[in-house]
Amino acid sequence: MAPFFDWWGKETHRGTPVIVKMENPNWSIAEISSPDDEDYVAEAGAGDFPARPRKGGRGKNAKQVTWVLLLKAHRAAGCLTNLASTAVGLASAVRRRVTAGRMDTDAGASPPGESPVLRSRFYSCIKVFLWLSVLLLGFEVAAYYKGWHLAAPDLQNFVLPSFGVHSLLESIYSGWVRFRADYIAPLLQFLTNACVVLFLIQSADRLILCLGCFWIHLKKIKPVSKVANFADDPESGKHFPMVLVQIPMCNEKEVYQQSIAAVCNLDWPKSNFLVQVLDDSDEPATRALIKEEVEKWQQNGAQIVYRHRVIRDGYKAGNLKSAMNCSYVKDYEFVAIFDADFQPTPDFLKRTVPHFKDNEEVGLVQARWSFVNKDENLLTRLQNINLCFHFEVEQQVNGVFINFFGFNGTAGVWRIKALEDSGGWMERTTVEDMDIAVRAHLKGWKFVFLNDVECQCELPESYEAYRKQQHRWHSGPMQLFRLCLPDIIRSKIAFWKKANLIFLFFLLRKLILPFYSFTLFCIILPMTMFVPEAELPAWVVCYIPAAMSLLNILPAPRSFPFIVPYLLFENTMSVTKFNAMISGLFQLGSAYEWVVTKKSGRSSEGDLISLVQKEPKHQRSGSVPNLDTMAKEQALPKKQSKKKHNRIYTKELALAFLLLTAAARSLLSAQGIHFYFLLFQGISFLVVGLDLIGEQIE
Repeated sequence: MAPFFDWWGKETHRGTPVIVKMENPNWSIAEISSPDDEDYVAEAGAGDFPARPRKGGRGKNAKQVTWVLLLKAHRAAGCLTNLASTAVGLASAVRRRVTAGRMDTDAGASPPGESPVLRSRFYSCIKVFLWLSVLLLGFEVAAYYKGWHLAAPDLQNFVLPSFGVHSLLESIYSGWVRFRADYIAPLLQFLTNACVVLFLIQSADRLILCLGCFWIHLKKIKPVSKVANFADDPESGKHFPMVLVQIPMCNEKEVYQQSIAAVCNLDWPKSNFLVQVLDDSDEPATRALIKEEVEKWQQNGAQIVYRHRVIRDGYKAGNLKSAMNCSYVKDYEFVAIFDADFQPTPDFLKRTVPHFKDNEEVGLVQARWSFVNKDENLLTRLQNINLCFHFEVEQQVNGVFINFFGFNGTAGVWRIKALEDSGGWMERTTVEDMDIAVRAHLKGWKFVFLNDVECQCELPESYEAYRKQQHRWHSGPMQLFRLCLPDIIRSKIAFWKKANLIFLFFLLRKLILPFYSFTLFCIILPMTMFVPEAELPAWVVCYIPAAMSLLNILPAPRSFPFIVPYLLFENTMSVTKFNAMISGLFQLGSAYEWVVTKKSGRSSEGDLISLVQKEPKHQRSGSVPNLDTMAKEQALPKKQSKKKHNRIYTKELALAFLLLTAAARSLLSAQGIHFYFLLFQGISFLVVGLDLIGEQIE
């Protein structure tokens, strides 16, 4: 042992000490060196001289290099194992969700009031395109491998072959090429050019809106109220106008508590505002819970009343109209409206109502929305991108430059005189908020949008709920356009305001956008793969859509990694939007469908804490849920014992196979960008068609 200790004490054995940390699941390696830790080498042929430091740095012995390589190999193996397990888990989840899926053609899947015959026509048209594309793909592949891959110019010198089966098939193929070049290609090219023109006009409109938003931020333009504070003493209500607060709801047991608590804690003199809980629920248990919550707040001193309609006509518009007919409404000057999932901050009224002061032309003050569940899943992230652009760009630019925009239906304050002057709430469409906004604009009322005042709410977390919401939002404007067009033409507003309403607000943004989006990218693009004589430029397929998606995502910069899924998902949603637009324009059965968007009852923890801290002491007990009430709420779903499942969407699946078939056909024409776009767009339709993008539904 002595020679070993002698050798260990010498400094000529120098190496780098290594510490190996074993941390599940990875290992790590660390080197420890002292200030005088240097590699020494002895000069060759000078054994009696002391060793000198090597100029090239420290040396590594073989064992250390081996350890490093082994550790890196282990880490790489761990990463591969994690990827493999993730892929297996994802495949298993997909298999389970698809197995539990229900077709949207099943009994009971159709929305109420929608005719199955009308509903199936659109799907039948897509199926015709699908089977035709499959047939043409088989024909083209066979012709390609037989050497019959002819283009239209080649047919001028083409001579019909002699009689035979092989020759007959070749003659049929040459006839098909002549037919598509002479008859189909010109029509398809005309349709392509028309859609491209509409696409460019809509893109220019979006670019102008973005430039307007940039100018607003550059010049720091924002609406400023003429009064900073209504009164120095918030308890003396003589300077505070009378405000009516309405919360319309229907079977929304998940969110009623937090919305009522938030509204009752508004920082406004209690004698100067009244809360109306407008409950249209048809579930007795839900009605009992909401009524009990209202009574609890009444006992704590809040000015709040509960209203329930026996005859529930007109959906939300009918509910609001009925509430405005109460005799005490004449004592109030303004009305604030919040949907059941909205939670205004305590200073909401103090930041919105002052904009009416000394400005009798203002009829509406609208706040923007923020979302408590925007990061819940991919679907909510993509919705957040759209809505951030809507509020940050569309609403703000229109509010600043033309004092008009569509009322969002909630998180807004109306001057009651403006509502009455415009005819009040009407049940003629499913977009009563846009209806009253257009009629108020025609009467000369001005709107103010506050981009810095936010009101929290929820986004739909399942594709089924989001799809129904979008159907209502895109069919309603077309109904309204049919009804309002004569009134717009006869109105006394300026000509440029009429043009803005007709051509920009309705035609371009509500009709043309879903039309060209679906027609160009879901029908024309796949068809040009089978009719190559009609061309769709690559800049239309890739570059401009990418630029527009980049503009859309700028108001939500944290969502930039989702720019590609956003582009694909927007094209996927064009099916639902196009179907809704057609049903609203021609007043088909589904145009009058109204389904309350399903809520999950999510709320940000920080906001609940701040709400409890800011509410008055004598009301704090009212915001704390009653244990008996919570027990009732928990017992309610247990009795129903509903299972979650997926909805399989046939239209989206049919379009997925149509696009994937066109992608396969594009390989024969060596169209790279077209192939990748069709491939990924087809996969996007497949994911949505199998309902794999959001939460499952009950």
